[in-house]
Parts: sequence; C-alpha cells; structure tokens
Amino acid sequence: MAEQVKAPSQAETPTASVFAVKTTANQERSVANLIAMVARKENYDIRSILVPEELKGYVLVESPMHEIVEHTIQNIPHAKTVVKGASSIEEVEHFLAPKPAVTGIAEGDIVELISGPFKGERARVKRVDEAKEEITVELSEAMVPIPVTVRGDIVRVLSKEEVR
Repeated sequence: MAEQVKAPSQAETPTASVFAVKTTANQERSVANLIAMVARKENYDIRSILVPEELKGYVLVESPMHEIVEHTIQNIPHAKTVVKGASSIEEVEHFLAPKPAVTGIAEGDIVELISGPFKGERARVKRVDEAKEEITVELSEAMVPIPVTVRGDIVRVLSKEEVR
C-alpha cells in the first residue's frame, strides 16, 4: 500500500534553520531582493532573509529545508552556493541588534570628523555619551579649545589613548 504524504498543518510546521548563501562581494542586497522575489513568485517556504553588514559576501536565509534555499538561488546571479550546514536563530541573533555608533570610542582618543562643518578636522575625545550616541570632542587645530558635541557615526578613530 502506498502511503499518502500530507502537507504539514500550521501546528506541525517544521522548525526553520538559518542557511548562509555565499554571494559576490557587495551584491548581498541585490541577491536578498532576488531571493525574496523568487520565493514569493514560486511560493517557497522562505521565512526571512538577513543581510548583516558585518558579514561581507553572505546572505542569511531562514527556511525549514536546505533544498528549498538551493532551489531558490539556482538561477539568481551573484548567488554562488549554500554553505553546508545550518545555524539556529540563536546563533545569528547578535546580527539583529544594532550596535551603538560610539562603540570602540573612548575618552582621550584622537578622531577625525568625516562629515559636517568640521569635516577633515582632527579632534580629541573629551566625553562619550552612549545613551545618546554622541561624543564631545575638542578640535586640535583650533586656536581656542572649544568643546563640540557630534554624533558618534560621523567620526573615525585615528589613534587610541594608551591605558596607563
């Protein structure tokens, strides 16, 4: 006797794993958009797509089966292959929380302002406000040291102060 294969109901939906799709560098977003389009058009069970900034050349795809992701990326340009093995949601959770812009900046560091009216100026960090993601700097080339408060994402750290 042949067994009938029934589609899983909502209550018995298989748990999804996260699969990494290797892509051409700097094409992660376009690959993610194409994966979403193909999945929607072909009605594949792809639950989410993540393009973490820290993970160059990879797109993370949540799906219950490896074969679904393989089949989805088959004709997508810049999508190379699905990396062997699966990850759980807990393993990629750290990519979901945004990192504060002032992470890695400490008092006494020498920074360069990369936008705004003081673009290109060097400055020394006087205070870091992690709650507001702002830093107060003192411009190095200024005749009179004036503290200026700027957003943490418009500075680039040039050198760290050595801990004594």
